[in-house]
Amino acid sequence: MKLVASLIVTLLFFWWAFQDADWESQLSVLKSANYAWVVPYFGILTLIHVARTLRWGCLLSGMERVPFGKLNEASGIGFMMLLVLPFRLGEFARPLLIAQRSSIRRSAAMTSVVLERITDGMFVAVMMRLLLFFVPTNVPGMRYVKLGANLMFAGFGGLLVFLLFALWHQERAVRLVRSTVGRVVPALADKVADVVDTFVGAMRQLPGPRQMVGFFLYTLLYWGLNGAGMAVLSRAFGALSLTLFQAYVLNCVLVVGIMIPAAPGMLGTFHAAIKVGLSLFLPASVVNSSGLAYANVLWLCQTLQQVGFGLLLMNAGHQSFKDIAGKLNKEQQASSLPSA
Repeated sequence: MKLVASLIVTLLFFWWAFQDADWESQLSVLKSANYAWVVPYFGILTLIHVARTLRWGCLLSGMERVPFGKLNEASGIGFMMLLVLPFRLGEFARPLLIAQRSSIRRSAAMTSVVLERITDGMFVAVMMRLLLFFVPTNVPGMRYVKLGANLMFAGFGGLLVFLLFALWHQERAVRLVRSTVGRVVPALADKVADVVDTFVGAMRQLPGPRQMVGFFLYTLLYWGLNGAGMAVLSRAFGALSLTLFQAYVLNCVLVVGIMIPAAPGMLGTFHAAIKVGLSLFLPASVVNSSGLAYANVLWLCQTLQQVGFGLLLMNAGHQSFKDIAGKLNKEQQASSLPSA
């Protein structure tokens, strides 16, 4: 049922994104594009991967300083699994892989991944709200973009506040979870409470101030490179060429869009988000031709980079995709079983 639901979401967003597409113009744009710009974009994607990996290493350093080779292997394979596996099952890949390469427990490593997600969510939500002050309010799609930004800020902000409260009053937070979740889903109350208890305990192993400063600097570099890279690739499509400001707004809209659960590879939600973001600056005729051509190439480049790095590192580490995916599936099934 989950698979069918994710495929339906993908098809709906794919249909919406391409329903007004000018296929003839889009094909012409793809044929005439200057693909020399793909080379520097792949270079930026490589820097993004390195920044993302080193950032994770800063968080893990409170538990163990993992050598870059092992850290890079776990990151590259984990990012690939996140992209290609359904139901965001790949979120568990990095904790599993780093636990195999260090003394760090999977639960503690999972805490670092969750903290990354919260930081990224808050960073993008705040940046998006600030950037939207400089975008005309009467452009198509602005209402939905603002709604997405507000929901993202409320969701990640609320989660951050709860975690800070739990870090301060761990026992109260656990009791609160048991009393609230217990009223809705009694069978899961103890399990969720145990997860919160374990998570907060792992948060106390966060690194010192120096490493946390490094984590936030790498976060700035990571998101800075993302927006800059999207601007660079847009140069391949002539009239579409985006400014840095437009590229950063587009990147924020894309992040909100791909948070919607869909089939592996972010197909549909990725293209729909790019279409909405471009419509803030460009007329519909450009968005439905050059814009969608750009969305296709952008998606393909990011997918090839993540999958390519993952396969290379998997081969170098003599890992099996089937073995990792099987372990992740068993882990998810075990975690979804209610407590006895």
